[in-house]
Amino acid sequence: MSGYFNKTLWVLGAGQLGNMLQHAAYPLGVKVNPIDIDAAKPPVLDDNDVVTAEREEWPKTPVTDVLSSHNNFANQDFFATIADRYLQKSLLDKLGLATAPWQLVKSDDTEAKIFQNLGERVLLKRRKGGYDGRGQHWLTQAKNSTIPDDWHENAIAEQGIKFDEEVSLIGVRDQNGQCYFYPLTLNLHQNGILTASISPLDRLKPLQATAEAMLTKLMDAVEYVGVMAMECFHVNDELLINEIAPRVHNSGHWTQAGSNISQFESHVRCVTGLPMIQPSVRNTNFMINLIGTELDKDWLSVEGSELFWYQKSVREGRKVGHINFSKTGEKNIQIALEQIEPMLPSQYKETINWLKAELLSENKSA
Repeated sequence: MSGYFNKTLWVLGAGQLGNMLQHAAYPLGVKVNPIDIDAAKPPVLDDNDVVTAEREEWPKTPVTDVLSSHNNFANQDFFATIADRYLQKSLLDKLGLATAPWQLVKSDDTEAKIFQNLGERVLLKRRKGGYDGRGQHWLTQAKNSTIPDDWHENAIAEQGIKFDEEVSLIGVRDQNGQCYFYPLTLNLHQNGILTASISPLDRLKPLQATAEAMLTKLMDAVEYVGVMAMECFHVNDELLINEIAPRVHNSGHWTQAGSNISQFESHVRCVTGLPMIQPSVRNTNFMINLIGTELDKDWLSVEGSELFWYQKSVREGRKVGHINFSKTGEKNIQIALEQIEPMLPSQYKETINWLKAELLSENKSA
């Protein structure tokens, strides 16, 4: 191991999350090696190296065989549970953590039987794979929709929830079992894809303790180490867990600009055994996902913008980057939103209007 680094961390997967872990780790003296699961040559690891993952599941390849067999693969046993929505939901039920009513789509289940059990509007989700709205199918009684071929035993059915909004909590647990949390994040999804996030918001503070207790119970139960994201439906004054992600998460990208310790640094610290402290949060923070849009250098001219471009080919529906803002006061927030809006594709008008509605009403007294 090079004397320049005190630890080497391998990341199973070489996408943007691995790259941002690498970016956050360098100042800590931790060498992060994201590696493509289809790389021609598998890596050679030292016994003291650590392994983490930027994805919930992976195929069997020479690379994944080497990484997944290493003794220091953080949370290795948990990935199989979390990657299967049936096992994930079963664990939440076992722990008594609130989630939408659901069931496995069994081989003999009919549409009528599922409607009888879960109501007239049901969301089917493939047990494995699928993200950003993929691998999902709405079963609606009024539309006489049907269960897709090959989805019996391979999907769960969830009652369609009429939620008020979607929020998420980024939690951190170190090797000593101490938990740390960022403020709740308000999220906007469009076409099943996270488009924008805001944190913190004063009106969400009453839910913070409940959310922390829920995620603490889960992380403690599985002796998790590192960052875990909990996505929830906010319904009246209650939280229902939608999905769990055992990794750094898109809805926590705002921490890069809005906290002294980003979610990426927190994860690196914990899985490599470095000291962890409670992150502090500054200002009002919002993140805009860049989806299927070409790189525009003018984004950098917007006051306070922090661009993260993923170096990916651009295609419709693909996350290719994000822009973070950390602002104080209604005037500064409004100026940034008005500057960035004409630089984004027309479909972002709804996104910007949502941000204005949430942020400007929140900061009128600032």
